[in-house]
Amino acid sequence: MDVIDSPKHGSIIYHPSLLPRHRGASAINWTLISGDKQAGFSVFWADDGLDTGPILLQRSCNVHPNDTVDALYNRFLFPEGIKAMVEAVQLIADGKAPRIPQPEEGASYEGIQKKENAEISWDQPAEVLHNWIRGHDKVPGAWAEINGQMVTFYGSSLLTRSVPAGEPLDIRGSKKPGLVTKNGLVLFGNDGKALMVRNLQFEDGKMIPASEYFSSGDTSVVELTAEEKKVAESIKVIWARILSNVPVIEDSTDFFKSGASSMDVVRLVEEIRQKCGLQLQNEDIYMATKFEDFIQRVVRKLRGEDREAELMVDYVSKEVNEMTVKMPYQCFINGQFVDAEDGETYNTVNPTDGSTICRVSYASLADVDKAVAAAKDAFDNGEWGRMNARERGRLMYRLADLLEENQEELATIEALDSGAVYTLALKTHIGMSVQTFRYFAGWCDKIQGSTIPINQARPNRNLTFTKKEPLGACAIIIPWNYPLMMLAWKSAACLAAGNTLVLKPAQVTPLTALKFAELTVKAGFPRGVINIVPGSGAVAGQRLSQHPDIRKLGFTGSTSVGKQIMSSCAVSNLKKVSLELGGKSPLIIFNDCELDKAVRMGMGAVFFNKGENCIAAGRLFVEESIHNEFVTRVVEEIKKMKIGDPLDRSTDHGPQNHKAHLEKLLQYCEAGVKEGATLVYGGRQVPRSGFFMEPTVFTDVEDHMHLAKEESFGPIMVISKFQNGDIDGVLHRANNTEYGLASGVFTRDINKAMYVSDKLEAGTVFINTYNKTDVAAPFGGVKQSGFGKDLGEEALNEYLKTKTVTLEY
Repeated sequence: MDVIDSPKHGSIIYHPSLLPRHRGASAINWTLISGDKQAGFSVFWADDGLDTGPILLQRSCNVHPNDTVDALYNRFLFPEGIKAMVEAVQLIADGKAPRIPQPEEGASYEGIQKKENAEISWDQPAEVLHNWIRGHDKVPGAWAEINGQMVTFYGSSLLTRSVPAGEPLDIRGSKKPGLVTKNGLVLFGNDGKALMVRNLQFEDGKMIPASEYFSSGDTSVVELTAEEKKVAESIKVIWARILSNVPVIEDSTDFFKSGASSMDVVRLVEEIRQKCGLQLQNEDIYMATKFEDFIQRVVRKLRGEDREAELMVDYVSKEVNEMTVKMPYQCFINGQFVDAEDGETYNTVNPTDGSTICRVSYASLADVDKAVAAAKDAFDNGEWGRMNARERGRLMYRLADLLEENQEELATIEALDSGAVYTLALKTHIGMSVQTFRYFAGWCDKIQGSTIPINQARPNRNLTFTKKEPLGACAIIIPWNYPLMMLAWKSAACLAAGNTLVLKPAQVTPLTALKFAELTVKAGFPRGVINIVPGSGAVAGQRLSQHPDIRKLGFTGSTSVGKQIMSSCAVSNLKKVSLELGGKSPLIIFNDCELDKAVRMGMGAVFFNKGENCIAAGRLFVEESIHNEFVTRVVEEIKKMKIGDPLDRSTDHGPQNHKAHLEKLLQYCEAGVKEGATLVYGGRQVPRSGFFMEPTVFTDVEDHMHLAKEESFGPIMVISKFQNGDIDGVLHRANNTEYGLASGVFTRDINKAMYVSDKLEAGTVFINTYNKTDVAAPFGGVKQSGFGKDLGEEALNEYLKTKTVTLEY
């Protein structure tokens, strides 16, 4: 290949703007200052003008509302710029490089922006102020005069939520004082809208969190653990190498007063990343210039305390269940709670009385795209992608601890939003979520490949081994029956494997997922690793299934929606899919069973969690000789059940999840009666406020009936009798369904039990028990109940890819 800058070819130049707009040295800054919606770069042929040479190629990207120069550079301009320069060289070498003249229309030139020109002019809309501040971040820094001193503002973001309470701060030139809040300094535009800046820098170079303007220096000192003291010693060695002119690094040693420059800041950040696995920002050094302060800052970041302090949460608070329940209600994207881009919201309803709990952000296509971009960036470029497996496990253990510490509040939210009986929510919805995260936290550093002997001619100087690698950004779409538990089943395996995720909770039950998002910040998860987008399946769910940057989608829901998702995943980018879909699980009860146990567990198999249970026994086959007694005992036990408020500790049976589902169940019962099945008990709505349905029993259900074929997903027991001793006949009837999620058998004859379990076409078979799932046991269906597994070691494989490496030595 010829040298491209030889006289034969001429020279090419990389420029960080979409020429001819923003020619000059401050191009990136002015892309943001001008409020451009698109950024990018140009590779052009050098000439004698000011960035006016012919264009060889250009690449562009969207500008996110809170992008800074650093964010644009790290996300797009640098990585894509390298690829583009390689492409440009190849085009020149192949003789295919174009020379497209730059038009003068729309051309602009911006020279180097100086500090004296970066003062903020306040009589402007909030978005213009925000663009001015972020466009000057980090150099030269937008500034204003406060209390007679030049103060520079960094880390601007538009405030899309209500303005938090704070202490007023007068700023010269601003008609309205700023507000120093616990999250930063709120500033106001002349349009009544607001923005927030995170950090302030004074004339002497000292930088502080804006939230500490009135209390700088009041932060308590954290006591270092033995492990943290070792980290401090390692960092002291790094400081000593950089500050080679300082004989001894002491607690009072100031990084900059000892002669460090901006290049030394970059070096310190990089060396700490390599040594400690911690990704600092340049501002971390400016905000803690003394060694002892710097160590405190590093330790707080390692503990995740800084993320919790930065998180801004608007809550809906309710006094209920003898506690104050605080519920986030906004989208959770890139580590922040934000309104939907278009401001849309919807009601989430308490099924106990039909009242509105709160309005929740309704994620748009743009919000989903932002969430996916955040997940992809966190995987490709963020701290998570560089984190070692054991540290990943530590974060997951910490998250499990936080779920357990907040279990009463989470169970209360689950009861309010989904109608789950509180005691069941505490034990199962939340309890199993805690167990799931602990189980998969233990797997993080045990994911490994294998070495494989291959058949080659001697001497065999080949080595073949496999590596298990994460897939990238994954999507998870969960149902409304176990809102938090379904989140845990899928996201814990996904995170343990090293992926990032975007999760869409069910539209009718978003609140525990959003509370979970808050706890992930407290646990120390880096930004972008976990994103939550509440909203509809038709908008957010469909976009996730079609998104080209999603590498895996895990879904639990109906078979019809699962088929649509599978089709969208195939057409878009052939992304990996796992589906846990509908069921019509058969439960076979033989006459040699322990009848008391069969009645008790048979009722649990149907009525557990109000029948809103994916593995619920959709059809019971009871041997003829015990059929009548079984039905009689079931009805007697149903009459003892207390239907009522799920927060009442004595309640056995709460409301159905939402109104539309209750109406569907009532129609299901009507269809059964019309087809000739015998309604033995229930079948009606309970006459009280809310979405309550009577536990229901049908008998004389024949194989051709709707009740025999379709899942109710509610508290409806469907019973069919079979002839005494007809094992193969009842097996044929049990398997005569397109579903195959779970199944069960009750008998004292172990040989019969094993024979039946071998013949049942289902992903799970329960023998003399039911509903007994465990985090270590794989769970999933066959046939139209889907494919892929949740829980157990097999679940990890759903979120991993295998790479085979062969080398000769």
